[in-house]
Amino acid sequence: MDYPANLPFEGWTLGFNSKQIAHVSTFIAIGAVARVGLDQFAVMSPPLFGILIAVGLTETLAFIDGFVYGPMAGFVTGFLIILISDIVVQPGPWTPFIAAIIGLLGLVAGTMKRPDRIPTVRLLVVSAVVLTLMSELLQNAWVALFYSLPIVGVMALGAPTLITALINNLILFTTLGPKVIKLLQGPAMKR
Repeated sequence: MDYPANLPFEGWTLGFNSKQIAHVSTFIAIGAVARVGLDQFAVMSPPLFGILIAVGLTETLAFIDGFVYGPMAGFVTGFLIILISDIVVQPGPWTPFIAAIIGLLGLVAGTMKRPDRIPTVRLLVVSAVVLTLMSELLQNAWVALFYSLPIVGVMALGAPTLITALINNLILFTTLGPKVIKLLQGPAMKR
């Protein structure tokens, strides 16, 4: 038996080994710190706030962890990056919902998991577009429901953020994505 404090959690596992836990934890820390830093920068430039908050590593890191380690790792990465960074910056009623939406993005990436292959550029482009549209649509739908606003108006006002997030994810998924996935999967992977 392990340390007695572990007793209530005996037998619980997410199927991660220690190396995977280290990688997922590192991505969560990097994503949260980057998000806090970008948020602080965005606060200093109010006219660009809505655009600057769409820039970052959060969705890319959730995608990579999901693709390499599976749906649970992708969900945990996306969810915890948002949760931890919002606790530091400004938590609100949106925090659990936005965290779940970004976690969902990582979970969907995990359904594409191919441990023997590095994703093609085509797959990364399609993933970036589809997952970004899904994420932004769900986030805007939550805002419309929570604040009782018309969904069409919220979507129209969210267009600059959508475009920024789409450009951000297209660039990061296709440049950073393959390199980090190859590094995590090992040198013997096929294209």
